[in-house]
Amino acid sequence: MKARRRLWCAGQSIRFISLAIILSCLPRLAAADPLPAIPQPVLARHGMVVAQEPQAARIGLDVLRQGGNAVDAAVATGFALAVTYPRAGNIGGGGFMVIHLAAGRRDIAIDYRETAPARTTRDIFLDDKGEADPAKSRDGGLAIGVPGTVAGLVLAHRKYGSGRLTLAQLLAPAIALARDGFILDGDIAETLASARPLLERWPSSVKIFFKGDAVLSAGEKLVQTDLANSLGTIARQGVRGFYEGPVAEGIVMAVRDAGGRMTLDDLKSYRAIERAPVRGTYRGYTIVSMPPPSSGGVHLVEMLNILEGFPSRELAANSESAPHLLAESMKRAYADRAVFLGDPDFVDVPVKKLTSKDYAARWRRTIDRDRATPSKDIRAGNPAGREGDNTTHFSVVDRYGNAVANTYTLNLNYGVGLVAEGAGILLNNELDDFAAKPGVPNAFGLVGGDANAPGPRKRPLSSMTPTIVLKNGKPFLVTGSPGGSRIITATLQIIINVIDRGMNVAEAVAAPRIHHQWLPDEVRLERGVPEEMAQALARRGHIVARPLAQTSANSILATRQGLSGAADPRTRGALAAGY
Repeated sequence: MKARRRLWCAGQSIRFISLAIILSCLPRLAAADPLPAIPQPVLARHGMVVAQEPQAARIGLDVLRQGGNAVDAAVATGFALAVTYPRAGNIGGGGFMVIHLAAGRRDIAIDYRETAPARTTRDIFLDDKGEADPAKSRDGGLAIGVPGTVAGLVLAHRKYGSGRLTLAQLLAPAIALARDGFILDGDIAETLASARPLLERWPSSVKIFFKGDAVLSAGEKLVQTDLANSLGTIARQGVRGFYEGPVAEGIVMAVRDAGGRMTLDDLKSYRAIERAPVRGTYRGYTIVSMPPPSSGGVHLVEMLNILEGFPSRELAANSESAPHLLAESMKRAYADRAVFLGDPDFVDVPVKKLTSKDYAARWRRTIDRDRATPSKDIRAGNPAGREGDNTTHFSVVDRYGNAVANTYTLNLNYGVGLVAEGAGILLNNELDDFAAKPGVPNAFGLVGGDANAPGPRKRPLSSMTPTIVLKNGKPFLVTGSPGGSRIITATLQIIINVIDRGMNVAEAVAAPRIHHQWLPDEVRLERGVPEEMAQALARRGHIVARPLAQTSANSILATRQGLSGAADPRTRGALAAGY
């Protein structure tokens, strides 16, 4: 589609040539409108934010317009999502941020994953018979980790923000949306309805998300006064306003009343941690991603290293060998994830080994181009747990050449469903990502081992994979995704689609995906994967299953024409906003 052609969305025409804010809206075209042959990205010259909820994306874009950098915009977007996207946006959960700074070409990784309270024990999620009790790790206070989002976002702003905008200025739009309310529509209205059984267990949540006996529905206003007050306290006091004082007391009281073990000291002692990013190369590009306690960066680089040894033509979108080679590389990386990955402050993770070209070459030699390797023949062990599907990722690039990839989560949809009384903060159930007992499945049917066992102040293993791909030292692709164990493979396929298959970013994001996580031994396919591809996998001995649950890889690609963004069309409401 040429720049001067019009895209019709929600009854309005938008010209790419005069971009301000453009909704990536291909899935919402009227039935009578012809779909373009190739998905088209949103174009911008100066800055872009791509996020799962449009109001938050617009807030981030406004920060860029005001002269803020990508970190400023990411912080504003992250706090706004806590208001407008409560099922995954949060200040009651945690996540990871990867930053590229143009000055000095520096790369930074900020780990603000939740931690287990100090009184957490190895057997905390077991019953009196020594068996795993899923309700303990998912449904009550024991499931709630010490939130890290506020510490992570404030650290990012303090150390890497532009200095042009104060924390209070970045929080002001989120505070206004929480205080004044906003009209529900789309994804949030739909997910509130499905989350009713979770939310109605907690009177403090009913006060906010219900009107009478029913959850709020599309067209009604969601007002979060207590959350506005908590955000205001953070705006004035920084991290101290969240981890000490009335907000902290409200969180601890809510957790303790729900049967948890969190204390005020757990909150006061929480720290976000700067870690060295995982780095790799792929066909001349530099990969910068998240290190442990995320498994994402390590195994993204590992899979890319394996695939780099195959010619690009074998990974072409129309190649019968491509899905087979992808699945085989995925199996091997996820087998390693099961054995080696955990919190690096408690487990010695061999990152250098797992991300080396030599190690990948040894794995590559075990791949039969014509036949699937059974998972049982790859490695014995148990895959570690993962965070839930209800994570959210956003990407930011500014006019100065800085970039941010950020992924954060509450774990399950709306976390544990509990709003801390008086604080207005939805709390996570992230501790289900620990392995309650070796070999016992978590909420998503995955099992774990001792490397990811619960313990005091430990951070549960994650699959979140915020990633920045550099070309000649400058941001080329900013990407990441929600989706639990599917996060790593979704991110992998975005990179393959752009580098090996030459797709524009909208094509790369929209293209149907496959997934293999070693156990269970099956390749899952998204709707839209051609049947002939499924048959080609089956002929090679793969067990093929449909459908693969969807992820949402909101991404930005730098091109000769400027920035090119794509909000994932799989979920409603995502927005690519640029100027």
